[in-house]
Amino acid sequence: MMTAILLWFLFINGVGYLIMSEDKRRARRRRERIPERTLFLLAAIGGALGVLIAMNIKRHKTKHVSFRLGVPLLLLMNAVLYGYFLI
Repeated sequence: MMTAILLWFLFINGVGYLIMSEDKRRARRRRERIPERTLFLLAAIGGALGVLIAMNIKRHKTKHVSFRLGVPLLLLMNAVLYGYFLI
């Protein structure tokens, strides 16, 4: 089970990073955007670290209070849940 959780952690955080990066790319090109609900959902199901890293590296959604507060809170929730299942 530990291996499955670690694989999920790597997968979902990679997806979170890539989706957040794609939304930034679409924003620059003035294309159809990825809904914020989707970004928060990815963070909530375990990808908060990937979303947060992309948020800071790409400077995307950093002015939105909901993201500045919500993603770190979801990261804390993720850490607690990952810790619970891995210990």
